[in-house]
Amino acid sequence: MNELSQIRIDIWLWAARFFKTRGLAADAVNGGKVHVNGQRCKPGKDIKIGDLVTVTKDQYTWEVRVTDLNKQRRPAPEAAGLYHEDAASAAKRHQQIELRKQQQALQHPSEREHKPNKKQRRQIHRFKQDSL
Repeated sequence: MNELSQIRIDIWLWAARFFKTRGLAADAVNGGKVHVNGQRCKPGKDIKIGDLVTVTKDQYTWEVRVTDLNKQRRPAPEAAGLYHEDAASAAKRHQQIELRKQQQALQHPSEREHKPNKKQRRQIHRFKQDSL
């Protein structure tokens, strides 16, 4: 795509569509959710083609090898061309997704997380006002 030799990790994560904004990508890197070649890094870390990047997001982990560099966020099919995920990483993530779906299916509907309805929100507001 581009003739770049290296690029900042937060820009690459945003361009590869792992995170919706560059700020979220930088926060994930600062939080230790991203490792480059097995090492924790900072958002300004330069990566190059061939580096191994491990991204942990929402209990799922991607282990990808950088195949291309791009500073611009492109459509998802083009962004997927920026990296190559090994089969073991993909299989592990898909297994985690299936396990989570099965666990949620076993839960009773009343135990699942849900947003409070209007009546419940009013009760919450009244409770909070009374406790002050």
